[in-house]
Amino acid sequence: MPPGGGGPTNDCEYSQISTRSSSPMESPHKKKVPRRKWEAFPGRNKFYCNGRIMMARQTGVFYLTLVLIVVTSGLFFAFDCPFLASHITPAIPVIGGVLFFFVMGTLLRTSFSDPGVLPRATPDEAADLERQIANGSSSGGYRPPPRTKEVIINGQTVKLKYCFTCKIFRPPRASHCSLCDNCVERFDHHCPWVGNCVGKRNYRFFYMFILSLSFLTIFIFAFVITHVILRSHQVGFLNALKDTPASVLEVVVCFFSVWSIVGLSGFHTYLISSNQTTNEDIKGSWSSKRGKDNYNPYSYGNIFTNCCAALCGPLPPSLIDRRGFILPDTPQPVAPSNGIAMYGATQSQSNMAAATPLLQSEPIIITDEPPLPGKTTLTSPCATLPLGQPTPPTSTPNLSCDADMMPMREEHEGHHFLTPEDAPSPPGMLPTGSPLTHSHTMHLYNPASQDSLHEDSVRGLVKLSSV
Repeated sequence: MPPGGGGPTNDCEYSQISTRSSSPMESPHKKKVPRRKWEAFPGRNKFYCNGRIMMARQTGVFYLTLVLIVVTSGLFFAFDCPFLASHITPAIPVIGGVLFFFVMGTLLRTSFSDPGVLPRATPDEAADLERQIANGSSSGGYRPPPRTKEVIINGQTVKLKYCFTCKIFRPPRASHCSLCDNCVERFDHHCPWVGNCVGKRNYRFFYMFILSLSFLTIFIFAFVITHVILRSHQVGFLNALKDTPASVLEVVVCFFSVWSIVGLSGFHTYLISSNQTTNEDIKGSWSSKRGKDNYNPYSYGNIFTNCCAALCGPLPPSLIDRRGFILPDTPQPVAPSNGIAMYGATQSQSNMAAATPLLQSEPIIITDEPPLPGKTTLTSPCATLPLGQPTPPTSTPNLSCDADMMPMREEHEGHHFLTPEDAPSPPGMLPTGSPLTHSHTMHLYNPASQDSLHEDSVRGLVKLSSV
């Protein structure tokens, strides 16, 4: 500082340097927000309510189903039930309400649940499975790897097919849905009316939905006709139609939908009684007769037992754990640098930094003693070296160390000296000549000299220190 204390030097003040860095290289432990598994789910599905609701991606027809049920039932409760309750019995709206809520509950349960999606193989599992397939087909010349396995179930041979998308051998009765892009256990079919696949975990709710919807449709259709007939006895048929246009709309909707709904309910009643799926019935996989070669190995041989197994058996848990967390990699701690970034240094290299210039061919010794502020101590006190200045080879014999240490070699040909001026400075760092660099100067370890360090480690150890 020049005498007088005046001039522009008075305006220079040390600015506070933040010890919290925004760079991922410098942050000791940068916490990452854990993601849930449904956010990285590979299938074509939609998730709502933080993964609690799982649906197919095409849900347009599902909303049409909701509108038809809600609008038709709402018109019935608003325009027909008051007349029927007063002229026949108040039990009609009560029974209709119970059926409506049961239909809506089973529909939402079918649409919003996991149908039984099988998890895909991890890369390690897929590689191991491919290795097993290749080893099994390596004998006797070249043959394409077999992509099926055979298992015996109740005396019937069942083939397990390999799924090239999920990289697994599908279990019995499982199939890959092309719309949802998932393998589903005990796959029945993909139903666009419920907006989801129908499989092992939601088939019972699907069957109860279509069965209760059949009763609700017949119930509304029958009592709407009763309402129109009773009103036509009072004011005439044409006047009754003019007075209740909502009843006409209900009759039209119920008339065109009751046939398909009742027919679908009857078809699935047959499937449940024979313990088959829609996929197996369409393909003709099994015969209902026990004596034939392709008899159904999953049937219990009794209608009542098959129905109980499909509707009253235990509900299996979900296998995909869609609300579980994806475990991130363990964060690697990085040594703090007091606000000065160690440009280009990794965690392993930052431990090799010293406050004095390093010879590439000399080994580095790191002690466990905590360094004092402003300097980095390697060993016992030695001669003081000026910081921030290049150290010529001729200055090394001037160092005086303890007597028990080996003298430093005088041959320094080919050695490279790394000084603070030679080290690159990243953006935002203070220049070398600033006062802060003299209080705490960090040097970089060059990984290219790792082999030479190992070779010369047997020649001796040199201890250096800096103030």
